[in-house]
Amino acid sequence: MLQEYTTPGESIVVRDDESLFSLLTERIARTGEDTVIASRKTGPGSWATITSGEFLKLVRAAAKGFMAFGIGKGDAVTIFSPTRWEWGVLDFALAAIGAVSVPIYDTDSAEQAKRILVDSDVKLAIADNETRFHRLYTVMDACPALRRILMLDNNAMGALQGLGASITDEELDGRIASVRADDLATIVYTSGSTGAPKGAELTHRNFLSIVRAATDCLHEMVADDHPRLLLFLPLAHCFARFIQYVSIGTDDGVVGYLPDTRSLLPDLRSFQPTYLLGVPRVFEKVYNAASRKAGNGMKGRLFLKAAEAARDWSRTQQAGEKPTARQISEHAMYEALVYRTVRGALGPKIRYVACGGAPLSEDLAHFFNGIGLPMIQGYGMTETAAPFAATRVTDNVIGTVGQPAPGSSVRIADDGELEVKGPNVFRGYHNLPAKTAEAFTADGWLKTGDLATIDDEGRIAITGRKKDIIITAGGKNVSPIPLEEEIGKCPIVEHAVVVGDARPFIGALVTLDPEGLAAWLPTRRLPADMPIAEAAVNDEVRAEIQTYVDKANATVSRAESVRKFVVLDEQFTQDNRCLTPSLKVVRPAVNRVFADVIDKDLYEGKR
Repeated sequence: MLQEYTTPGESIVVRDDESLFSLLTERIARTGEDTVIASRKTGPGSWATITSGEFLKLVRAAAKGFMAFGIGKGDAVTIFSPTRWEWGVLDFALAAIGAVSVPIYDTDSAEQAKRILVDSDVKLAIADNETRFHRLYTVMDACPALRRILMLDNNAMGALQGLGASITDEELDGRIASVRADDLATIVYTSGSTGAPKGAELTHRNFLSIVRAATDCLHEMVADDHPRLLLFLPLAHCFARFIQYVSIGTDDGVVGYLPDTRSLLPDLRSFQPTYLLGVPRVFEKVYNAASRKAGNGMKGRLFLKAAEAARDWSRTQQAGEKPTARQISEHAMYEALVYRTVRGALGPKIRYVACGGAPLSEDLAHFFNGIGLPMIQGYGMTETAAPFAATRVTDNVIGTVGQPAPGSSVRIADDGELEVKGPNVFRGYHNLPAKTAEAFTADGWLKTGDLATIDDEGRIAITGRKKDIIITAGGKNVSPIPLEEEIGKCPIVEHAVVVGDARPFIGALVTLDPEGLAAWLPTRRLPADMPIAEAAVNDEVRAEIQTYVDKANATVSRAESVRKFVVLDEQFTQDNRCLTPSLKVVRPAVNRVFADVIDKDLYEGKR
């Protein structure tokens, strides 16, 4: 195992006079005008397209509008909206004039929005609809710098275009020319899975370097053979922003903006993406939906056998071994009966899937790889403009998150913590110099908070989170993530959170997956519409979960095993602050919200 590794990256160059806006203008200079954006029309299955030239005109019109409103270089503007094509226009317009975009998750409350607006001195806010407009309006008086709120559903784009009529092309071009790569591009507030959200200041260079690195090392997925991306992750998250820039900056790339996923399957079939990005929960739902569709009879048994064969096929590939004659025969049969259908559900042109944001089950990665959809896994933070490392198409070792991006370095500290350094590492937390100092080592490496190892080829394996390590009353150090991943494989479980810090043994809180539960209950001759509260105390439900708890316990010593679990009669949500907008579990919030359950039901008040 290595202690430090650097990926060569001499070819990744960002000029001092470039900005994120340059991605669009340089693409047009290279390729002329071609389709760059698709936006879903009123119903599923219908798309309106915008060429790169048309997109540029919209961006310039919005940029002029911002200037006419009085937005200067370095001024903050908020976008409070789910993913939609206007988001992309506004983002590039703000980048063009050197303004600072401050996104807010569309699920955030008025109080959460207020904190961001005040902390970053936002002058102008743009919401998508009346609901989010009202949230901002109710806190406007408490935001001294905020002068106006526009609404996309009330022709905000037209209003900006009208305002901008007073700005000449020469004035706009002068502003564009003044923007530099090291200027602040955005303040992105962390989703708060490990504490209060902090505003990460990211420059144009931060994003440009990682966009070009990704295009270089993942060109098969993002740049080759007419790449098409259907984007439904929230653009307030760096992961989605990064891939938007990759798609728009890549020759021939097309990005489709999807505001919601209510009609995801028909949208996938009609848009025909070549690759998809998602968090683990997205791909878990794809797998579970395929399993439920197969049912519990002969088709269901066929699917389970095909899934296991796919995982075996993938593991054989990963080991560098040749498949047996039986494996080849089975794979061909399951390709015709199962795999082609599962891939087809993601669109007829799908070639790759990519996952980030949280740990992904190795079994799930092997399943997708085994059915012919390589699962590219990445690792990063808001503080690194999203991805910092990723597996490569030609070196996709499941169980790792790949090598660092070209031009970036990683090392392991004495206590096992992963530290990183590279051109995409942020410049600090907004208004928080002490927190910024804490985030870096004395010699300038960013402390990630994650525990990891680096193999001899520079591939990183994340083994846990430093702050998540549980120390029982008996002094045993326990990493909860492997246990949680194993329990989470249960088809009726949505989340599992392992607890036990300073307690006599390890316990777990489990939430039920309503869709999985509704499909599973009839297999036990129980009503599909059984209320969650009733299912939480049902003996057969608990027995099914116990099976997976036993599987998790088989991987650890008795001192590390889950001795008792509680099935909750409610779920972790963004409303109770137990989930971030990117669907990561907020462990401190779970411990706080369910403190009584932990104390009384798991430990009976014992410490």
